[in-house]
Amino acid sequence: MPGLRPESPAISPELVRVRTSLAAASSKVATTKGKVVRAKAPAELTVVEVEKRRKSGKGIVSSVRRRIPPPSPVGPELGKTRCSWITANSEPLYIAFHDEEWGVPVHDDQKLFELLTLSQALAELTWPAILNKREEFREMFDGFNYASVSEFTDKKINLFAKSNGNMLLSEQKIRAVVTNAKKVHKVIKDFGSFSNYCWSFVNHKPVKSSFRYARLVPIKTPRSEAISKDLMRRGFQCVGPTTIYSFMQVTGIVDDHLSSCFRSQACRHHRDSVKNVRADPGLIERRLSSSSSSEDSETNKDV
Repeated sequence: MPGLRPESPAISPELVRVRTSLAAASSKVATTKGKVVRAKAPAELTVVEVEKRRKSGKGIVSSVRRRIPPPSPVGPELGKTRCSWITANSEPLYIAFHDEEWGVPVHDDQKLFELLTLSQALAELTWPAILNKREEFREMFDGFNYASVSEFTDKKINLFAKSNGNMLLSEQKIRAVVTNAKKVHKVIKDFGSFSNYCWSFVNHKPVKSSFRYARLVPIKTPRSEAISKDLMRRGFQCVGPTTIYSFMQVTGIVDDHLSSCFRSQACRHHRDSVKNVRADPGLIERRLSSSSSSEDSETNKDV
């Protein structure tokens, strides 16, 4: 669990309050215009040395300054520093999610569909809550098999929405997941895979942010806005730029582990291991043209 670094031995309050002088001439006290001026000690004394001087009556330094490093979110293993949003009170499941999944590049279509769905759930739940209910999500959406989810009927959706008061998602979100499952099929048809489509926005290479502080990590970026806009043109639902940026973070499309986090180094190895994939020269054109086709078909449907 993250916590404070081991603290230095406690210094007795009386050591700080005692005012005396060292026997050495270099530590004598002089007075100037009514002000007390203390000469610098020849060397910094350790706590043990100060205690010995006090007991022997030779005198001590009036105060001992010890620099204690600021607390950092370290894990159970010595020296394992994590992102600051993992705290001493974080659940083990959440810590494991940070250590093993968040920021790791994902290229499997079914896994991408799962993480897109869970990112959409962030509008109603937190990551810890989602992770605790992850198996329930998988059961509801048939293991996130988009082919199966795309065939959900209104009757089944209504059954999920009205089953009990502890439903995972609102009816609107459930319908959005079903719609998105259908759209994933269309994307795969146009680009060969959902992965190829998602990663084409970053030229198939993870983007490293290298932020030092959590407050600097954005909730959306121009790139997430571009992906969001393109997905909406294709008919995807509940895919705003904030949702898409969360999706990019958890799928490793962007690596937002803080520079001090041990996972930042691990994810760098993931990035280095990615083969240099040459982007299909016609991929962007195909993406734009297929978007236009989707937009035209939606327009014709409305007419």
